[in-house]
Amino acid sequence: MKIFVMSDIHGSIYYLEKALECFKREEADYILILGDILYHGPRNPLPRDYNPKLVAEKLNLYKDKIIATRGNCDSEVDQMLLEFPIMSDFTNLFLGGKRIFATHGHLFTEEKFPIGKGDILISGHTHLPLAEKEDIYIFNPGSIALPKGGNPNSYGILTSSSWDIKDLDGQTLKSILY
Repeated sequence: MKIFVMSDIHGSIYYLEKALECFKREEADYILILGDILYHGPRNPLPRDYNPKLVAEKLNLYKDKIIATRGNCDSEVDQMLLEFPIMSDFTNLFLGGKRIFATHGHLFTEEKFPIGKGDILISGHTHLPLAEKEDIYIFNPGSIALPKGGNPNSYGILTSSSWDIKDLDGQTLKSILY
C-alpha cells in the first residue's frame, strides 16, 4: 500500500491541483491530509489562488480516498463543506507492522505523543519537511502550499517500509527506510 501525505493546503486551489497531479503520478492508494485544509489562518499570507470553496469541491471528488485530521486552522464550518471527516485531532493507521499516529502537530508533538518505540509519528503544522529516527520515527511532509525555511512545496509518500518527501516535480528531498 502507498499513502500520499500532504499538509497545510491553506485554501490554495493552485497547489492542491499540483498535489493531486502528484497523487496520480505516484499511483498512491490513499491521501492522508494532516490538517489546515481550507483556511489560510491569520498568521499566514494568502496562498496562491486562494479559493477554499473550490478546494473543498475538488477534495470531495476524492472523498473515498481521503483520511484527514484537523489542523489549528480547520473548523466546524469547514466540515460543512467537506464530504469526508476532518474534525479528529489524530488518526491511527497500521502499515507494515507499524503503528502510525497521524496528527496536525499543534496538539500532539514530538514531546507529547501516545505511541511506543519503533512506531511512527506523522505531523504537519511546522511547514518543514522532516524524516528522523529516534526511539520513534518522526515524519513531516512539509507544506503543499506555504513551505517555510527555504524549502520547496512538498508532500510525503508512505509505504510499508519507507518514507519519502518529494517536491512537486517528484524529486526526492528526504528519505528514510524503516
